[in-house]
Amino acid sequence: MIRSYIKIAWRNIKGSPLFSSINILGLTLSLAITTLLFLFVQHENSFNSSFSKKDQIYRILVDASKGSDSKIYATAPAMVAPTTIEDIPEVLDAVRFLKHGFGEPAYISTGTKEFIEPSLYYADSSLFNIFDFKLTQGIASSSLVKPNTAIISKSTAVRYFGTDQVIGKLLKVDDRLDIEITGVFQDLPANITLDGNIYVSFSTSFFSKRPTWSNASLETYILTATGSSESALKSKLKEMLDKHVEKESQWYALNVQPLNKVHLYSGGIQNAYSSRKGSIDQVKSLSWLALLILIIACINYMNLTTARSQKRSREVGVSKTLGASISNLMLRFYAETGLITAISVLAGVALALLCLPFFNELAGKQIPNSMLWSATFILSLVTIWAITTLLAGSYPAIYMSSLSAKKILSGGKIGSYWATNVRKGLVVLQFGASTVLIIGVVVIYNQLKYIQEKDLGFDTEQVMAISINGINKANSVKVLEQELSKLTMVSNVGAAQGYPGKTVSGRMVQNPLEDDGGMAVQTNRADAEALNVMGLRFISGKNLPQLKKEGDSLVDVVVNKKIADYLGYTPEEAIGKPIQMLPSQNAFIVGVVEDFNYASLREPIGAYAFHNFPSEYKEYLLVKMKVADLEQSITSIENNFKKVAPNIPFDYSFLDQNIEQLYIEEKQTASIGMIFSLLAIFVACLGLFGLAAFTAEQRDKEIGIRKVLGASVTGIVKLLSADFIKLVAIALLISFPLAYYVMNNWLQDFTYRINITWHPFVLTGLCALGIAMLTVSFQAIKAALANPVDSLKTE
Repeated sequence: MIRSYIKIAWRNIKGSPLFSSINILGLTLSLAITTLLFLFVQHENSFNSSFSKKDQIYRILVDASKGSDSKIYATAPAMVAPTTIEDIPEVLDAVRFLKHGFGEPAYISTGTKEFIEPSLYYADSSLFNIFDFKLTQGIASSSLVKPNTAIISKSTAVRYFGTDQVIGKLLKVDDRLDIEITGVFQDLPANITLDGNIYVSFSTSFFSKRPTWSNASLETYILTATGSSESALKSKLKEMLDKHVEKESQWYALNVQPLNKVHLYSGGIQNAYSSRKGSIDQVKSLSWLALLILIIACINYMNLTTARSQKRSREVGVSKTLGASISNLMLRFYAETGLITAISVLAGVALALLCLPFFNELAGKQIPNSMLWSATFILSLVTIWAITTLLAGSYPAIYMSSLSAKKILSGGKIGSYWATNVRKGLVVLQFGASTVLIIGVVVIYNQLKYIQEKDLGFDTEQVMAISINGINKANSVKVLEQELSKLTMVSNVGAAQGYPGKTVSGRMVQNPLEDDGGMAVQTNRADAEALNVMGLRFISGKNLPQLKKEGDSLVDVVVNKKIADYLGYTPEEAIGKPIQMLPSQNAFIVGVVEDFNYASLREPIGAYAFHNFPSEYKEYLLVKMKVADLEQSITSIENNFKKVAPNIPFDYSFLDQNIEQLYIEEKQTASIGMIFSLLAIFVACLGLFGLAAFTAEQRDKEIGIRKVLGASVTGIVKLLSADFIKLVAIALLISFPLAYYVMNNWLQDFTYRINITWHPFVLTGLCALGIAMLTVSFQAIKAALANPVDSLKTE
């Protein structure tokens, strides 16, 4: 019987090529989008699932929140890892990671070639006990034990040496440290948080020799006994901290984060090293988008199928007269829906496979083609097919099978008030969902535009940041500064540890009159010219000194107004006051600048200070340029750089580009949303086309009579279009408040945000009405131009 139903379904599909093509096109596009978005969601949820001990691994978090000022860091002090093993019985092992230069790229020389390596980490040898690293060469138990040894990924070894047979070969890091390769590991999958290409033994780093409880710079993971409680671990970490750190020095609390939450639930956590960062909000948003588009496609199928109801009614009437039951007819319609959906699923998967490279670039992901053939995906695809078939086929199957055979065969109209309103309601739902999508995307783009145009309190235009991390000699840096200053296209040059948008050193500034544990502050070692390049606005005092006398132990500090406010000073009163923030006890405020947005506009402005204490390297030259021809200017700067540091790769970026990277998630979501929302509108228009065809079919005799009585084509088009415009208008009225509510909630994540104005609503409304008019007019004009004789002679 099923075979017979499929044959009938195939005959019906071939018998109505236009409607079948529209059905398949709408479902194919929707299922292709759903497939891509499902792959994205599956890929994001699969992070870190490949580790065999994943349920026993936690990341240590440092919570430095004070009141409403939330500060949670992914990095912990060096003493945390070894002490947890000693003091907490549930902790079986621990590993610490320190990214080179606190997140800066390393300069690698193989003796014949130079490379910029963005993913070099220092790691404990316990790495192999906690995470699954597969060594293709070397011995895990000894690969990271000795200082100045490292393991390297297979692809990185081939990139550096042209072969993966590299055991015993040397790498020179930053032109000052020779590292011996003792192991080669299989490339790490794209769906794990660890993203290192090279792991150097932790005993090589500064922190192995001088571990402290104060400097929180190391990502730390612990391996716990099976069944360990998260709340119990947190309690024991507090006891451990109280045991080893005096209360007045506890500027933070310790917490844990399960490994399976590290990727998607770290949005508010700072200082995470991995370049592979996800967002549960983005996953939820795109999941809803996939569901909406799938619902829109199913509604299309319902409308397009019922639009053919007049032609299919006699088939139903004859079948019922010959004894077909309602269940037989329902199965027949479901078979037809299932066949169309199956064709659409296969076409959708093929289209998704074709578009996957473009989607990966758009989403900034590395979703492999192999995920399309995984058992989980295939099972999910079958589930989507079944749900789509049941959802899309439900209304046609129930409605068509319930028609009265007597009424059909006697020539009566098969439509009903209830059925008509259901179809209209479906169209309202379609356009309402599409409108919410479009308004959401417009608001996101307006917020991003606001961010790009907002005065951040410092200069980002044509400011180049050149990495000088690999230049060892201070006099070479000075020579480079002098050479660049001579160029006509350069107006200013200054050296600094970092710049706004870049993580620098996290410390605590202490108010001696308050016993509140202090306030978190970002500290940036810089010279006076670096502040000039950034165009910071001084409220009081002066810049850092250009030169310091030999033997001068005083440390000069320029703070932002937030620090002065915390210390209880006006900007003028703060000048000359001591500040407890740096290892030196001789630090004094020499200047106060206006607050500036050095981090994302999602966060309120925090405490920030510049100083000249030699505690950190100055890793960047900040260059202010004054010409329009950037390409020629960059070439000139690179040539001068190569003269001073011929063995160091020229690595640079622009401040405005770095600031934009803070909002990459929003840009990706907006881009994906815009493209897929436009496709959703297109699919929705197919549904409107179907309803217009149905209405024209139902009112064909009415139109014929009106034409015979002298009605014009324009009048008939207006008559048929009016109802549809009303439907779209109703959809807009319903969707506007919903879109406002959803997007207003989204904007709450930003401290600095736009106000939602009426513009995106009017723009979206006009577009929706215009598209609806074009769609409906095609069918209306076709019906109005038809010969009335053809419709009236069948009465």
